[in-house]
Amino acid sequence: MTTRILLADDQEDVRIGFRLILDAQPDMTVVGEAADGARAVELARHLRPDVVLADVRMPVLDGLEVTRRLAAETRVIVVTTFDLDEYVHTALREGACGFLLKRSGPALLVEAVRAAMAGDTLISPQVTVRLLQGLTRRPPPPPADPLTARELEIARLVARGHTNARIAAELTISPGTVKTHLAHIQRKVGAANRVGIAAWAWSSGQVT
Repeated sequence: MTTRILLADDQEDVRIGFRLILDAQPDMTVVGEAADGARAVELARHLRPDVVLADVRMPVLDGLEVTRRLAAETRVIVVTTFDLDEYVHTALREGACGFLLKRSGPALLVEAVRAAMAGDTLISPQVTVRLLQGLTRRPPPPPADPLTARELEIARLVARGHTNARIAAELTISPGTVKTHLAHIQRKVGAANRVGIAAWAWSSGQVT
């Protein structure tokens, strides 16, 4: 199946560059472009893309607000020139399926779209290390409903960057069972997605 992508960026040259990269993939096609956040939300609800690539700094609505409005109905990957922790934390809290720096390169852009479609989350490597270092300094309170031993095991594997398929193979369970466990973990620790699970595992000392 072809992944349908909406580009939201106020810089036309960035949209052109992203379109060239993504349309060159045999399993991807760009179905629309928006130069501001409000238009991005409007187009997303009309075109129903599989993935929205949203720049942080856009007119009318910024990419973080676009993420907040769309994350429940489609996959949103936030892209930005500005490597600020505030942007990372807000994007992931609002349910983004990825966070990329524009300088990360075309290969990572394609990989981020494929990860989002697979139910995974990709964050630019430059951001990840700093993000996890910061999380370990702010341990969260324990969940009111404690995780089971199997849920802890899966949370640790997610925090180490394992995909659902790899977790299933390692634990000899089905991918569907992994998804069920992930849903329970998200509810218990208050995570919006698997990045939130990884953040909880690192900050609570489950992974070192």
